[in-house]
Amino acid sequence: MTDHTHQRLLRIGLPSKGRLADISAQLLHEAGLTFRRPERSLFARCRDMPVEMTFLRTDDIPVLAAEGAIDMGITGADLVAESGASLIHRLDLGIGSCRLALCVAEESPVKEARHLAGQRIATSFPNITRTWLAQRGVEAHFVELSGSVEVMIQLGVADAIVDLVETGSTLAANRLRVLDEIGRYETVLVQNQHVRDAALADRIVRRLEGIVIARSYSLLEYNIPRLGLAAAEKITPGFNSPTVSALEDPAWCAVRAMVRRSDAHGIIERLEAIGASAIVETAISNCRL
Repeated sequence: MTDHTHQRLLRIGLPSKGRLADISAQLLHEAGLTFRRPERSLFARCRDMPVEMTFLRTDDIPVLAAEGAIDMGITGADLVAESGASLIHRLDLGIGSCRLALCVAEESPVKEARHLAGQRIATSFPNITRTWLAQRGVEAHFVELSGSVEVMIQLGVADAIVDLVETGSTLAANRLRVLDEIGRYETVLVQNQHVRDAALADRIVRRLEGIVIARSYSLLEYNIPRLGLAAAEKITPGFNSPTVSALEDPAWCAVRAMVRRSDAHGIIERLEAIGASAIVETAISNCRL
């Protein structure tokens, strides 16, 4: 591939390793951006689009996007906020949800963030934490680390920590409790301010958006007596309206509607309660709204 060809490709930065790398690659493949990463290579050409994937450290992606080394990138919203990079937020990807929390030891007498004034706080997110504390009139001493933040109180290095929390099991294992929540974050698609092909970038966003929406919804199909149709439509209103089809028995009709996947079980129970039958939930692989 020539240097000239490289210059014409829109470049997307992806995490180079870890769980987020696998999830991001799968998401792109589902959106039709297929590629194969050669072993140990930092680049991979997309098969059917003029796009090049670049494999990077997740926390470098916001900075490299802001500097124009990549046009778009998949990374954590927490890392974007911490970097302070001026980027265009294109899409929440619905994966990697977590919260950034201020934590202290279970036995700590500290009850509020203001009680940490002048104390030591260990974190990998000093910029976010400093801004959050400043909004509350608190100044603290920061111990900036890149990992293993949760053990710093036990080691006597810090009086509190600020770290990402998913299930809370790590906190329990290290005898920590959440004092306050600083923010909630998820994996996002970002874009630099001067993307080289805006139209192509928009196509990619729409494709990914279709997959993200599809993952959040299911298609419900069911039969309902016509006398119960009005009540059923209130339960499954769809987006513009549900699809209603006549059955051979004029007293019955069939209904199709998209519902939030997280609500599907409850909706099925409500439909069953008003006389719906043959209720089928189907996964959606792609969707445009």
